[in-house]
Amino acid sequence: MAKKQKNIAFDPESFLAHAGAGRRNLTFAAGSIIYAQGDAANAIYFIQRGKVKITVTAESGKEAVLSILGAGEFFGEACLRGDSPRRATKTAITDCAVLRIEKMAMLAELHADTAFADLFMQHLLRRNSRAEEDLVDQLFNSSEKRLARTLLLLANFGQDGKPEPLLAKISQETLAEMIGTTRSRVSFFMNKFRRLGYVDYNGHIEVKSALLNVVLADGVSGDRKALSGGR
Repeated sequence: MAKKQKNIAFDPESFLAHAGAGRRNLTFAAGSIIYAQGDAANAIYFIQRGKVKITVTAESGKEAVLSILGAGEFFGEACLRGDSPRRATKTAITDCAVLRIEKMAMLAELHADTAFADLFMQHLLRRNSRAEEDLVDQLFNSSEKRLARTLLLLANFGQDGKPEPLLAKISQETLAEMIGTTRSRVSFFMNKFRRLGYVDYNGHIEVKSALLNVVLADGVSGDRKALSGGR
């Protein structure tokens, strides 16, 4: 029997149309918590529009920003491993539209649709590779280079789609938490990048491709791969 052929590109509207049970379109205003650390893990989310911040909080109350996700990315996939509670909080940092897929509906779709399963596997591999690259970045690169790499990644340089400016709502405090330094150091480097023409401020942070010079200068090989989609 011939296998069903589908376009590998994931179209949320089409996905909802052919199997609506267990799937809902949701919107969140900027600053809204999509789910909190410790909540029951019972669904996966796909970002249709906007940006989402991932944070974890220690028992002492100290909070760390792990990553910022954008349109076209999944999150919450750890629920497929079992019934463990959420390990991180997901917060909308801009107005967001997301597709919520219940765990059982997701598992059924992965078994029924090989094209969708392939797409989701690619997402998991990219997420794992990004985590490894982030670890290398933290271990071997300066805070200046880590900031440059983070800005380029957040602006989609080297990824699918056109580069985009960063919204002003991604604060210097958030950037400092992401790269493991202080806000004053981020402010110092941002002023330096603007002076050199690598970024611009005009109601948002506009990232220029010239910022790649900071990342690639005397850097580890993983930096170039991280911004070119290489693995």
